[in-house]
Parts: sequence; C-alpha cells; structure tokens
Amino acid sequence: MRNVKRLFLGFVAAIACALTVIAEEPSQAQLTKQAKITKSQAEQIALAQVPHGKIQSAEIENEKGRLIWSFDIAKPHVKEITEIQVDAKTGRIISTQVESARDQAREAAADKKK
Repeated sequence: MRNVKRLFLGFVAAIACALTVIAEEPSQAQLTKQAKITKSQAEQIALAQVPHGKIQSAEIENEKGRLIWSFDIAKPHVKEITEIQVDAKTGRIISTQVESARDQAREAAADKKK
C-alpha cells in the first residue's frame, strides 16, 4: 500500500510540474505584444538577407533569453532552407543559418517531441 501511495504522489507531482511549465510558456500572441518590431518589419529584414527568397514559416519565440522572430526562407531551385533570426526588440539580425534537408528533418523531429 505504501508503494501505491508513493507512486500516486509521484504521479501527482509530475503532473503539477508539467502544468507549471505549460502555464509559464507565453503564447505567440503574448510574445507578439512584447515585440517592438512587427512581424512584417522583421520579414522585410530577413528577406533582404536571402535574394529571391520566400518565407516558408515564421514564429516569434524566446530563445536564450532574447525575444526573436525566426523565419525559414526557401529559394527557388534550392533544397536548403535559410533560417534567419531577427531580434524582435531591435530589428538586428541575430543569426543566419543554412539548413540542409537532413537538418530540417532533425529539427522537425525535435519539435514533435516538445
């Protein structure tokens, strides 16, 4: 009976921790309200770095303590995706990274686990 109580209490504690983490993650709308650079402005900044590029996906997120707009940009006839991160408060480019199809698959798998 003691083991059952311990398992139950452990289970309850795990659920409480999970709910706390979920409750602490701000939504895209909440993050957008914190941004000084609009999504449209950030898109223009990002697209200027990738001639003839087209945005495939966009999101705002807190990464390493910084509020950023993140864009995956594709170019015609090119398999790689260029990921551009723009600081949502200053408009400065934080990161530019070219991702292969393999890199993209790994990132998608990691996102599904979250």
